[in-house]
Amino acid sequence: MFGSLDVSTSAMVAQRTRLEVISSNLANANSIYDADGNYSPFRRRMAIFAEGDPSTGRAEGVHVRDIKLDDSPFRKQFEPDHPHADDAGYVYYPNVDPTMERVNALEASRAYEANVTAAEATKAMMQSSLRLLA
Repeated sequence: MFGSLDVSTSAMVAQRTRLEVISSNLANANSIYDADGNYSPFRRRMAIFAEGDPSTGRAEGVHVRDIKLDDSPFRKQFEPDHPHADDAGYVYYPNVDPTMERVNALEASRAYEANVTAAEATKAMMQSSLRLLA
């Protein structure tokens, strides 16, 4: 019975991490400078899930295996007067689509809520089982 609770808990942790990555993407949707002030457009990040829990070695549940960079091309905008414009007059901006990030955030939030509901149902079953045994 505790395995069921562990599955829901691991999924909640994974979805929370996914939401943090999405929040970072939205916060940096227009960032073209790195922490040192150099021109380096922000590249979108993605949380990659994998089955199991590496901390316990169990096959149940899910965890964030890695946070990868999205290799899709940067968004280019014609700004010939910008100091970082290329020879053709284009400035490259992050490859973050705010609309898609909001949809991803909604999906992650709903998945988190579904796992909370599953954990609550598991907890209620455990309480009923204990009540029957007592």
